[in-house]
Amino acid sequence: MSWLEEGWRHVWLPYAQMQTAPLPLPVARTEGSRIFLEDGWVLVDGIASWWTACHGYNHPHIQQAVRAQLERLPHVMFGGLGHEPAYRLATRLAKLMPDPLNRVFFTDSGSVAVEVAVKIAVQARLNRGERGRTKILAFTNGYHGDTLGTMAICDPEEGMHSLFAGLLPEHPVVPLPRDAASVVAFEACLEQHAGTLAAIIVEPLVQGAGGMVLHQPEVLKRLRAAADYYGLTLIFDEIFTGFGRTGTMFAFQQAGVVPDIITLSKALTGGTLPLAATIASDELFAAFLSDSPATALMHGPTFMANALGCAAANASLDLFETEPRLDQAAAISAALAAGLEPCRGLPGVKDVRVLGAIGVVELHAIADPAALRMALVAEGVWIRPFRNILYLTPALTIGAEELAILCGAICKVLKK
Repeated sequence: MSWLEEGWRHVWLPYAQMQTAPLPLPVARTEGSRIFLEDGWVLVDGIASWWTACHGYNHPHIQQAVRAQLERLPHVMFGGLGHEPAYRLATRLAKLMPDPLNRVFFTDSGSVAVEVAVKIAVQARLNRGERGRTKILAFTNGYHGDTLGTMAICDPEEGMHSLFAGLLPEHPVVPLPRDAASVVAFEACLEQHAGTLAAIIVEPLVQGAGGMVLHQPEVLKRLRAAADYYGLTLIFDEIFTGFGRTGTMFAFQQAGVVPDIITLSKALTGGTLPLAATIASDELFAAFLSDSPATALMHGPTFMANALGCAAANASLDLFETEPRLDQAAAISAALAAGLEPCRGLPGVKDVRVLGAIGVVELHAIADPAALRMALVAEGVWIRPFRNILYLTPALTIGAEELAILCGAICKVLKK
């Protein structure tokens, strides 16, 4: 019996009905934008392991940094102790941000980074003596994580979380203000709930798990203006969009506005180790300063600021500084636009859209996602459909030939 068959009796897979789920594909190793299976079959990876492996798999610079860190200090608690990789990473992340985003709180997953962002937004008001401002304004098609707090600020009708209605706190959710009707609805919601709102949260430029829904930079400007007018904290969830994915280092840069909090994860370590960061403004940080321990931010994941993860993240930032990642993202964008355009006229295709290194083919429906996934595997590519979406978020280092294989496989399978 193989390790896969034996372990199948014990593992619980993500987003899967275990009674009907097929055995996953057994992976032997990875390299660049390729996944090598145990049976010798090789797949071109179109989604970079949920868009984390931005530099491709097994980049030698990141490997070397993690290996060196492992030999001297893999982890030490961050409460009362400090280590150079985390403090250097916090400094570098702050320098990548515009003022006043200068305070970095490390966690170990994107969901927890958002939890911390919400906690900061609400507690800052409590620390200032404001009561009753505990609600977060969120948006239709929004997704911010699978923990209880983040589920509550996702689209309440979204399939992954709708079962938990009644358990979760209720927050106002409206469509993004991108046209006249949605602007009116947004402004009406703000007027109705202004006295109870602490913050607005959004995925800038593209709502990922909600269907890869794009919006213009002007939407972010509108949110910034509304947050300023009503005195709300503006949170940009860049866990998906950060680190070059939308064509700029961070998506919010395309709008020319600055949030009060930004959350980062996914590509932060180049797809090697779990790490996340919540970066807050100086003003929010100041709200936690006093002589009373009661005003402190009482949060501390056991593995926060893990030294191995911080070493990987520092190495990843080195690569953004020394290699042309944003130029590569622009080249990918052009290739995706050309390579996926032939899908537009195919039966069942609703839309084709591209933003930065994100390519989307939206179908009217996908009757059997598993069968579609395996048809793509047969073409030598790893692409994981969800809802009614086929999408590509490849490594920023992917070669032109590999990118052509991905686009060609989608067009070929959809023609069938």
